[in-house]
Amino acid sequence: MQFDATERNDQNTYTDDFYQQYEDSRLLTIEELAGILRRKPQGLKVTLRLDNELSRKLAPAKIRIGRRVLYRASVVAKYLSDLSRQDA
Repeated sequence: MQFDATERNDQNTYTDDFYQQYEDSRLLTIEELAGILRRKPQGLKVTLRLDNELSRKLAPAKIRIGRRVLYRASVVAKYLSDLSRQDA
């Protein structure tokens, strides 16, 4: 099977466009989210299962992919930004 160079360039362009379009849609694991919030991952898991302010604010960020639970970085960033405005 022969690979066409123009096909590869088209693929690279498509990939670059995809990354630019979804650049702010990074997904965070519970460990990454815990690091951002300066919490322990297990403690954060428990907190997010309960009905409290943090779990309600981060609910829109939560998505499931198969058995994995991930969090949209853009929603987490907005939450932190709103939180810092309240403190100011």
